[in-house]
Amino acid sequence: MTTRVIRRKMRIRKGFTLVELMITAVIMIIVGLAIGVVIVDGQTGWNTMYDRVHSDVVSDGYVARNKFDAVIRRASKRRFVLAGDGSWIEVYYYADASSVAVDRYAYFFGTDGELKLEYGQLAPREVIGVETLCENVSECTFKQAGTSAQMILTLNDGTRTNTIVTSAVAHNQ
Repeated sequence: MTTRVIRRKMRIRKGFTLVELMITAVIMIIVGLAIGVVIVDGQTGWNTMYDRVHSDVVSDGYVARNKFDAVIRRASKRRFVLAGDGSWIEVYYYADASSVAVDRYAYFFGTDGELKLEYGQLAPREVIGVETLCENVSECTFKQAGTSAQMILTLNDGTRTNTIVTSAVAHNQ
């Protein structure tokens, strides 16, 4: 008799009730939506950062900074010509290692929203070439301290603004 009572009380339920299934489904939907929101937010953040790093103002600023540094490092320590308002700078350098006198010039200036580099021969003064280093220039200022030159360049394409400050030291006599 005790065995029958125990068997009746120990009836094993098979399956889930409809309420349990509905609660489980709702919990899984909420978890799935939360994971989806995290993934979409991460992708949006990644796209925003990618656009910032690879925008025109960033890549143009990088090119201008590298060219300015390379030219100033080749320049002669003895001669810099700087505009009184800092709007342009002219430096002088040797054409090659065998030159005995400074015989070339490089002239950085801004015009019509562009930063340009003119370079050429000194005597007689002759332009060899003019390069556009970057566009979307809203402001460009040059400074000199001893044998170093500094460029403060602000680029603005309407959506992003990037300010580059770079300086380099002239290494040649």
